[in-house]
Amino acid sequence: MLKVQPAGLVPTETARIARQILPNGNRYLTLRDELGSIYSDRNFSSLFPTHGQPAQCPWRLALVSVMQFAEDLSDRQAAEAVKTRIDWKYALGLKLANPGFDFSVLSEFRTRLLSGGQEEQILDLLLERLREKGWLKAGEKQRTDSTHVLAAIRTLNRLEGVGETLRATLNDLSTVAPDWLQAWIPSEWFDRYSRAIEEYRLPKGIPARQTYAETVGRDGIQLLNVIYEEGPDWLRQVPSVEVLRQTWVHQYFVDAGKVRLRSAKDLPPAGQRYDSPYDPQARYGNKRSTTWTGYKVHLTETCDKKSVHLITHVETTQGHLSDTDQTQPIHEALSRKALSPKEHIVDAGYVDGSLLVESLEAFDTKLVGPVRPDVSWQGKVNNGYDLSHFQINWKQRQMVCPEGKKSIGWTPAKDAWNNDTIRVKFSRTDCRLCPNRGLCTKRKTEPRSVTLRPHAVHKAIQANRRLQSTKTWKKRYNVRAGIEGTLSQGVRVFGMRQTRYIGLAKTHLQHLLTAAAMNIVRIARWLDGVPHAKTRTSRFAALRPCA
Repeated sequence: MLKVQPAGLVPTETARIARQILPNGNRYLTLRDELGSIYSDRNFSSLFPTHGQPAQCPWRLALVSVMQFAEDLSDRQAAEAVKTRIDWKYALGLKLANPGFDFSVLSEFRTRLLSGGQEEQILDLLLERLREKGWLKAGEKQRTDSTHVLAAIRTLNRLEGVGETLRATLNDLSTVAPDWLQAWIPSEWFDRYSRAIEEYRLPKGIPARQTYAETVGRDGIQLLNVIYEEGPDWLRQVPSVEVLRQTWVHQYFVDAGKVRLRSAKDLPPAGQRYDSPYDPQARYGNKRSTTWTGYKVHLTETCDKKSVHLITHVETTQGHLSDTDQTQPIHEALSRKALSPKEHIVDAGYVDGSLLVESLEAFDTKLVGPVRPDVSWQGKVNNGYDLSHFQINWKQRQMVCPEGKKSIGWTPAKDAWNNDTIRVKFSRTDCRLCPNRGLCTKRKTEPRSVTLRPHAVHKAIQANRRLQSTKTWKKRYNVRAGIEGTLSQGVRVFGMRQTRYIGLAKTHLQHLLTAAAMNIVRIARWLDGVPHAKTRTSRFAALRPCA
């Protein structure tokens, strides 16, 4: 039962002792003095019943959760800090003798946030308070970047993966239906699946490993057949049973009555298959030379040189999803918060021609980032006839090549990413007789064809390519580099590299709490007069003679 209570003032004795022990203050005293309680019970009243056992004050639980992540503490450590630390009692408005609460209350509060769909409140309410103080304004420049997040699982190869998936299902069934399972389970399965499936225990050599994989495949199919044909209906709803079923569809096929392991080329894309039965939402990710299983976190922050840099939005995705797919959701979220920036500075991963146009039209936000260069062979050789050499008449839907020949076809189409495109084709006769054919196409008989994006998109791409090669643009773009420091701070200070929890929703809540914690730490340092950190120069690099 929740009884809504105002935050009130810091108890007199708590304030006196805190000031005596910490005459220069610290981040939590500054936090309470400048921002008050930040949250109120009314913000979370919908998450608690109106009757039953009295609940802990939600505003305190929210603030404790943020402070917990500010110091990268476990639930037990955070509950102990509430009980024993005077600076925490000051921030929470507690009497010195307050005994605190059991650590399990923090987990219950996070569960309530997720069940009630209120997890975004953790960051958004803090941002509202910062806006009231005048430290956050709409229209400020912002920047975004992402980093990978490791799932709280063991990385498995394919054999370990199928074996552990079956073992995890058997363990779950042993919990929810032990008598049913024990009544028919083959005795050899106890030897096969009682211990963790680990590489050093697996057979050596390709034939032996193939045999093992097929044995596991047959066992999995046998288990699924018994569940679906003889077991109670509710067993099919056990999450690990569904993970087992889908994993077997992805990994195996039946050929002439024999269970076979699929070849690597026949596997579904990374985004469609499970990498671990213990976190079915974690996905294999790959960015340049880095590979991982888990998630990605996208942080957006303000970047005005004269004010504190504040994280305004957090986006958490599965590991396989591209950065480009997140640009639109980030802009929509910032718009809902009335925090749309005039300029949004990002790297090439977030930029696409259509996004350059849509960001400006829908959100009045100029997307600042490099578009990918022309990768055609014509654009890489001297004097090659790349797209910039052609004249385009959009009204007449026609192109003119560098030799003055007009196109004969203009066909709307879609590319591999479902983007609108236009396929432009030239005459076979014109191309065959062209004296500079070698600069235009490598086809022996077919004429040149060109793929265009729609007019507005094409115009934006070409303009951006010209602009991004200038010194003025490069100087303006330098501000993006600061987001790398934010990601490094999140990873090294706040434990953002590794998820504490299982699943996308809980991982996103972790990132929201981390972002709020980073904000309060930054605010405290800014109020203490600590300037923005500059890129560090090693002692050796500092010895370089001036040019």
